[in-house]
Formats: sequence, structure tokens, C-alpha cells
Amino acid sequence: MSAPLPALNLVAAPGQRRATLDMAREIERRGFAGISVSSQYSNMSQCLGLAFATERIAFATAIAPIYAATAEEFAASAAYLHEVSGGRFQFGIGVAHPPLHQRIGVTPGRPLADIRGFVAKVRSYQGIGALPPIVLAALRRRMVALSAEIADGVVFANAARSHMAASLAALPADRRDDPNFFIGNRIRTCVCDDEAEAKAVLRRTVTNYALMPNYRNYWKEAGYIEEMTAIETALGDGRTQEIGKYLPDRWLADIALFGPAAKIRERVEAWRETGIRTPVLVPLSADGDPRTALSQVFAAFAD
Repeated sequence: MSAPLPALNLVAAPGQRRATLDMAREIERRGFAGISVSSQYSNMSQCLGLAFATERIAFATAIAPIYAATAEEFAASAAYLHEVSGGRFQFGIGVAHPPLHQRIGVTPGRPLADIRGFVAKVRSYQGIGALPPIVLAALRRRMVALSAEIADGVVFANAARSHMAASLAALPADRRDDPNFFIGNRIRTCVCDDEAEAKAVLRRTVTNYALMPNYRNYWKEAGYIEEMTAIETALGDGRTQEIGKYLPDRWLADIALFGPAAKIRERVEAWRETGIRTPVLVPLSADGDPRTALSQVFAAFAD
């Protein structure tokens, strides 16, 4: 029996929104586990399109930043999506990152308290219909533990495979073993026979995350103390252009997927062995075209 397929990230860029709905139908036809929509261009709106464009596949925001709208607006939208999709929508939420906070002009509070308060408010509204499952974005163990307390799942992004067992240890055993408790990780993926080219593509993308203190603190926790400390020194000296050289191949292999199709499939299974029930591939390609990246992933899992 063949292994189950992972979920895939899908973003509807301006000018490609109708074409993206066609791509969603193709993802569904091929039997992938779900569609994850990152926060560009209003992922709640994109999920509305998916609710009507597809029939069977699950789909999720990954994630909807909690400061981007009122809790009441989010609750009403989430309940609507839950109803019209026949229960296929998953409301993935998180505090997001400083660049987004700056763009929308908000000053976030303490992440754990803000997430707890947001979930309580969303669940407090009456007369809006049933809500979908709520999944928390997490990196470090306190947020992972909170997901078990107040939510229906947890989703990581750019997590370290070597550290995942330690991260999931923050979940009570009944949550880790509950098939209805979502456990996912968003993994940047480049399918390419030329591994050097694939690593270059990924490093250009994920290096930006090393600019963010929350990610550096997580990767320190995962064992990359020397690398993250070197990056902090470089940032303090204004040597931002040097960050990439402090991110070794072993780090990249720990957080991302790259290489030929067989290796990608093998590593997806390795992620499942860590306890990640739903690997979510975020496809990237050398030409920068999301359609190329998705086509490469389709081919990798065509068997």
C-alpha cells in the first residue's frame, strides 16, 4: 500500500486567482491530504474560493494572523467557511511575525496571552453557527502545550526534524495519540535533481526567517546555538548580507526538503516518523514560478 500524500501550500497571487482555483482542483484530483493557504493576499478570502471550487479536500489557513481583523469578524468568517465547505475548513491561527505587525500597524502583546484571549473571544460569539477546528501555529514548547489545552491541533513552520520529538513531548499523550488532533509542519520543498541548485533556492527563502528573533531562539533550542549566535553578531555589526554563510547544509536538511523525487518522498516519511501526521509541503522552484514548483511536486508523487 502506498504512503499517504502530504498536504500542499497554495497561494493565489494577483492575476492568478482563477488559475489557482484550477490548481486546487488538480491537487484534490491527485489525492493530496489537504491545501494550506499562507497569509499573503487574505487567506480567508482564498479559502472562500476553495470552499466552492473543490468538493472533498480539506483546506486551512496557515496561518491567519490574529491581529489582522477583529475576533468577531474572524469568528463569523470561520463559521461561514465551516458551513459552506461541509466541515472541510481548518482555522489555523497565529501571532505572525514583526514584518507583518509593522505593515498593519499593530503592537502585539504577549503571544501566549494574546492567543488564549483570541480563542476565547472567537468561541464566545452566539448565533453565528458552528466553528471549525482551531489550530495554533507554534514553534516553542509553551505554545505547543497551549495548543493541547485550548485548540484542536498544532502546526509548525520551518521546524527542525531533529528536534520534533522534543517539541511534541509538550503535548499530553492523549493529544499526541488522538488522530483528530491535527499535528502538521510546513516544510519548504524544492524538487530538483541538482541538489546544489535546490539548496540555493531554499537558502534564499528561509534565510529571511533567521532575521526573526523568535525563529533564532527556536533554532537555538533545537541545537543550533553557535550558528544563531553568529547571526546575531553579524546583525549587530550590520553584516546582514553574511547571514547565509552561517546556515550550514545540515541545518537546511533539518528544516527543509530538497533533491530528487525519491529523496523527497523518503524524507516526507522521515517527518512522519517524528510524529508529524500531516507534512505540509511549501513548493519552491529555481524559476520562482509557483506553478513550476507545484508541477515538480506533482511529478514527484505521481506514482
